[in-house]
Amino acid sequence: MTAAATDPRAARTRAKLRAALLEECAERPLDEVGVAALVRRAGVGRATFYLHYTDLQALAVDACADVVREAVEALHAWRGVPDPDVPPPALAAFFADVAPHARLYTSLLRPGGGGPLGDLLHAELREYSRRERALAGAPEPALVASAVSAAFGGLLADWLHGLIEATPEELADRTWRLLVALHRTPLGGK
Repeated sequence: MTAAATDPRAARTRAKLRAALLEECAERPLDEVGVAALVRRAGVGRATFYLHYTDLQALAVDACADVVREAVEALHAWRGVPDPDVPPPALAAFFADVAPHARLYTSLLRPGGGGPLGDLLHAELREYSRRERALAGAPEPALVASAVSAAFGGLLADWLHGLIEATPEELADRTWRLLVALHRTPLGGK
């Protein structure tokens, strides 16, 4: 980790910029947010912004990175053998928490799960799932982890874009059943 990454002043500045972006995006789409308005709201200079981020999209991905961690935690918020009929309560809570910020997330997460936030979600969820499967001695950890992360990212993105109609609770239930089925699919070859 670099000195800049651990400097508390830099961390405070990035936190101000992230908060300002979330406030701006509550009022208008990301593509209508300007650096000038953002730095004014954050109370920092334009040059300071560019010391920390290359552009608004980089800031937006950083500001939304918590949603990635929350998704990974929600999908793994169970112990023992998962009940395929009962999703972890954290999963429905996750969907309920992201819904109010759909406008910002959909600017970074394209239908099907692509985009900068989708790429980050896929990478982190895939690695976590792969590691957990490998530790459990489950077959094909990389294959199943890729399928799980792609399915989850696609479902989340399509739901946020309005391509899937469901309440957060309904989506949690359907998503959970699908992901458990992916984990349980026999993978033997001929």
